[in-house]
Amino acid sequence: MDGIREEMATKSDVADVRSELRSEIHSLRADVASDIMNLEKQIKEQEKRLSDQISGLRRSVMEYHSSAIGQRLRRLEEHVGLTPEGH
Repeated sequence: MDGIREEMATKSDVADVRSELRSEIHSLRADVASDIMNLEKQIKEQEKRLSDQISGLRRSVMEYHSSAIGQRLRRLEEHVGLTPEGH
């Protein structure tokens, strides 16, 4: 029976383990919070880059369509025999 008592944890041992676990949990919480903040920052940066790319694409499409419409209008004017105003 004395051998079993020697192997049993004391209240002090349990308190030490509990204290260590609490410390580890607090440390892990801080690490997770930091990681989440970093991920949120990266997501916002990616969203901004994507938004900038979409804006550039919109501009390019608008310029292309404006150019294409202008060319078609000039061809139509030539075909019908109209002269553009101001030329």
